[in-house]
Amino acid sequence: MEYGFLSILPPLLTIVLAILTKNVFIALFIGVFFGFCVIDSFQIIAALNATLNGFVSTLESHSNTIVIASILMIGALIYIIERSGGIEGFVELMVRKKGLIKSKRAANLFTWLVGVLVFTSGSLSCLVVGSVTRPVNDAMKVSHEKSAFLVHTTSTPVCVLLPLSGWGASMIGYLTSGGVEESQAATLLVQSIPLNFYCMLAVLGTLVLCLLGKDFGPMKAAELRADTTGQLDAPSATRMEEVQDDKSYLDTERPLARNMIIPIVVLILGVLTVLTVTGSGNPLDGDGMNALLWGVFLALVAAGILCVSQKIYSVTQYIEVAFKGASGMLSIAMILVFGFTMGTVVSQLGTGLYLCSIFERFLSPALLPVLVFLMACLISFATGTSMGTMAITSVICLPMAIQLGVSIPLVAGAVWAGSIFGDHCSPISDTTIMTCSTTGCNIIDHVKTQSPYCLAFAGLSILFYLVFGFVM
Repeated sequence: MEYGFLSILPPLLTIVLAILTKNVFIALFIGVFFGFCVIDSFQIIAALNATLNGFVSTLESHSNTIVIASILMIGALIYIIERSGGIEGFVELMVRKKGLIKSKRAANLFTWLVGVLVFTSGSLSCLVVGSVTRPVNDAMKVSHEKSAFLVHTTSTPVCVLLPLSGWGASMIGYLTSGGVEESQAATLLVQSIPLNFYCMLAVLGTLVLCLLGKDFGPMKAAELRADTTGQLDAPSATRMEEVQDDKSYLDTERPLARNMIIPIVVLILGVLTVLTVTGSGNPLDGDGMNALLWGVFLALVAAGILCVSQKIYSVTQYIEVAFKGASGMLSIAMILVFGFTMGTVVSQLGTGLYLCSIFERFLSPALLPVLVFLMACLISFATGTSMGTMAITSVICLPMAIQLGVSIPLVAGAVWAGSIFGDHCSPISDTTIMTCSTTGCNIIDHVKTQSPYCLAFAGLSILFYLVFGFVM
C-alpha cells in the first residue's frame, strides 16, 4: 500500500516535536505512534498496541541486540576506567610535562592534545580536560573564552572521529536503522569518518590556530583583553557555578594510567582480531557486530583483572560497579530502541521512496549530502543533542541515499557532521554547559566567541559536501 504524503508526516512530526520540546524521547515516541496510526488507518488502540510491541520487536533483531548490549558494556567499561583512576592517572602523566609549557601557544597546544587523547566521552572529555588544563591556561593568561573553545572543540568531535567508545556502537546502530546491511555497517562507519568534514575541519583547524597563535572576531578581542588587562573573563560576564576538581569519585588512592591504556588497547586489538578472523584475513570483510561485542567484552575482562589484582575491587564489587556504569548508558540505549523502531515505521510507510520521487523531480541527487548536513545542523542546534539528531535524521536520509544511489558513507558523514555542529554551537547542549563549568567561561560569551570559528568550519563543510556530492 502506498501512503503518499502521509508517509512523511511521522518523521516530520518527530523533527518538529524534537525542536519544540527539546526532548528526543517524546518526539520519537509520538512519531512512531503517529506512524502506526497511519499504517492502522488511525485506529488508536491498534496503533498504540503496535507502538508498544514495535519497541519490543526491535530487540528480536540479533544485530540490534548486539548494539544495545555493546553500548551498555561500553558504559560499564568507561565508568570502571574512570573510577579505577585510569583517566586520572593518564591525565597526571600528561600534566607532568606541563613544566615545558612556558607560553600561551604551548598552553593552547597542551589543551588541544589532552582533549584529543581523552576521547572516551564528550561530556567526560569536557569535564576532565577543562579541569586539568585550566591551571595551565590561567597561568599563561589564556582567556576563558579561548580555553572553552579548545576544550569543547576537542570533545565530541574527537569522539566521533575516534568512535572507540559508546559512539561507535551507537553510530553502527543508526546506520542499520537507516537500512544499511548489518554486515556492512561497521565498514561503512569507517568509510564515513574521513567524510565527516565538520569534525575533521574543527579538530585540525583548531590545531592550526594553536600553532599559528592567531584569532579573529570576538575571540581576538577576548585574547587581547586577557593580554593587556589580565582579565580572563569579560567584565560584564556572569560566571556560572563551576565544577570543582574533586577526586572523591575515585575508588583508589593511586591512579594509574595503565588502567585506561590497557583496556583501550585490548578493545582495539580485540575488534581488529575478530574482524580479521571473520573476514578470512581481510578486516574490511569481517563481522563488525561480533567484533564490537568481543572487543568490549575482552576490554571488560582486562579491566577486571587490573582492578582485582590492584585490590581496588573484589570480583563481586567489580560486577556491581560494572552494572552501575552500564546504567549510565540506558538513555542512549533507549534512544537507539526508539530510533530502530522509527526506522521500521519509516520503512513500512515507504517514506524514503516517496521523498526520493519528490527529490528527483525537483533537485539533483548530488545535493542530498549538503541538504542532510543542513537539516542535521538545524535539529541538533535547536535540541542540543547530537545523539538524538543522529537517531532522527539517519532513518530519514539514509534510505533516500540508498534509493537515489548517493554515496552512503558521504550521507552518513553529513549526518554525523551536522549533528555535531549543532550540538557544538547550541547553548543548551550538555557539552556546552560542562565546558563552561570546568573552564569558568560564561555560556553566552563562549557561544559568541566560538561561533565565528564553527560557522567557518561549517561553511567549508557545505562546500565540500556540494563538491563531493557531484563527484562521488
